Amino acid sequence: MPEEVADNAPDEGDVFSGNPGTAGTAAPGSPLTDGETGEYDSGMKANTKSSITLPPEELKLVVALQKKLKAKSKVEVVRRGLRLLKESTDRESLREAFRRASLSTRASLASELEELDHLASEGLDDR
Repeated sequence: MPEEVADNAPDEGDVFSGNPGTAGTAAPGSPLTDGETGEYDSGMKANTKSSITLPPEELKLVVALQKKLKAKSKVEVVRRGLRLLKESTDRESLREAFRRASLSTRASLASELEELDHLASEGLDDR
């Protein structure tokens, strides 16, 4: 039976701004805020407890990572994992965009270099 993981530790900071001690507010412009003051929308509660249910083997992994990372809570482990996943997917999409741009310019680059190749030795005496 899956076990429930609860974060009963005091909130170590707001997940959206990354700033310690900003529980109850999110980064201005966040999809969870009104966009100006950084306050959560009225339907959202500040300082709520987080709880997810994990199968036993995943819970063991979270606990092991918590010890290894010296994280204060299991939720901190999950937050770090989510940030790493977001960063890696952002990097992967950027790599793909650069790859497509490179492929699209290779054909024209080769023809332009061919056109300018005769200028490479211009002005040098043949000795």
